[in-house]
Amino acid sequence: MIEKQSLNQVQRLEDFVKNFTQRRVLVIGDVMLDRFVYGDVNRISPESPVPVLAIKREDNMLGGSGNAVSNLKGLGVRADLVACVGQDESADQVKALIEDLGFKSKGILSFDDRPTTEKTRYLAGHQQLLRADYEQVKALSEDQNNQLLNEVEQSLPHCDAVLISDYGKGLLDENTVQTIIQRAKDAQKPVIVDPKGTDYSRYRGASAITPNKKELSEATGGMAVNSDDAVIKAAQTLISECGIEAVIATRSKDGISVINGTDDAVHIKSASDVEVYDVSGAGDTVISVVAASLGSGASLEDSARLANIAGSIVVAKVGTAPIRAQELLSRIDHTTGQSSQNNDNRVLSRARMAQTLSWEEAREEVQRWRARGLKIGFTNGCFDIVHYGHVSYLNEARSHCDRLIVGLNKDSSVSILKGPERPVHDENARASVLGALGSTDLIVLFGAEEEGGDNTAIDLLKLLEPDVYFKGGDYKVEDIPEAPTVQAYGGEVHVMSGFDGHSTTNSIEKMRA
Repeated sequence: MIEKQSLNQVQRLEDFVKNFTQRRVLVIGDVMLDRFVYGDVNRISPESPVPVLAIKREDNMLGGSGNAVSNLKGLGVRADLVACVGQDESADQVKALIEDLGFKSKGILSFDDRPTTEKTRYLAGHQQLLRADYEQVKALSEDQNNQLLNEVEQSLPHCDAVLISDYGKGLLDENTVQTIIQRAKDAQKPVIVDPKGTDYSRYRGASAITPNKKELSEATGGMAVNSDDAVIKAAQTLISECGIEAVIATRSKDGISVINGTDDAVHIKSASDVEVYDVSGAGDTVISVVAASLGSGASLEDSARLANIAGSIVVAKVGTAPIRAQELLSRIDHTTGQSSQNNDNRVLSRARMAQTLSWEEAREEVQRWRARGLKIGFTNGCFDIVHYGHVSYLNEARSHCDRLIVGLNKDSSVSILKGPERPVHDENARASVLGALGSTDLIVLFGAEEEGGDNTAIDLLKLLEPDVYFKGGDYKVEDIPEAPTVQAYGGEVHVMSGFDGHSTTNSIEKMRA
């Protein structure tokens, strides 16, 4: 497990995270559009021995420095992004995704002499078949470089830290990097660099760099990095030869080491019980947490501790899913070894009950299940007074899938559907009862807040895309509002028989009688 921390340290780390909402980080670096194309492979092409992918859906998200911005958003940190794109459809999508996060796209410069960098991954189930990159590695012209530095100059006074995300696509040459670092130091802003290449002298003057083990070895001419002492020696070589103030080395299962060239190095161990699904984007998460922490006044050691916890969270997600501040706060408490009563209850209920998750948390859980090849089912309802009919229906639905999600109508939604005297039990009580059933694997609240709002599960189904949508009762598929949505993404609609004589309304009437 992650090493136990003193209660004073825990409180300090929590205070830094809670302070993130007051911070702003300037992100400078290569932004990309990550495309994920999903489908099924059922045959081999007759033209050549390659699989034919029948495409079902496509997801687009921010990559490169954009992923760092996504992580900062999840942490509650405000961010300015300075980057460049082409003048194409992908550039419009990148800007739209930045604005969807609630940030301005003003600092994203569009140039007509280069395309927007795209990385497209083709997947069948959870297996990646191919990655296709569309990019042009090209240095900026003098005029373009001046535009970039002008954007940096405008944002610098308003930020608390500077994050340089270098992916080696030509945006950041040595002179540009040095100009940015010098201006940031003059403004007394910490500069954290996610490095690229093997010559780290281009980052001289940086407050810290965050290489992984492989990058640290390559940047030092192949020095060993297989032990604490070896990592210290390699990092001190970089500090001495390249003029960098500190190295925060990410070491996968061995955690993170902080070396600043003067004091004793600090080695922070990772949890041994983390189930790793995907390490893509973990480096962006680490540097985002470091930047936010340093911008909040944390020391390098405390920043690295928070980054280490964040890294253990995101590798348990699928794809480049960002970290969230609440996840970080929960895990800080859990790693103390002296949990609060609330935390004890949370751990206990996770062991015995299905959790009630937010929409985004549920989506991440679905991605983990899907990565295992599990068949995912979904049903929804009010479940006001759980009775024999409900239990039998849920058990039957669960027998047709590997994991069952229950969409539970919120209190406001139930009142709209059933009248002002309903629900009998509030949403928390109803979720607790459903969560205790062996058939239920996950619960998500949904529904309208007021009369006239959307009271269907359509938007939730669009987000989660379960394999099977279950509906109980005397319905025809064409009469179910959610059916077209499920069928559009390739899902199955399964209408199951009802259980006559068993309903919440009947139960209430019996009690009244």
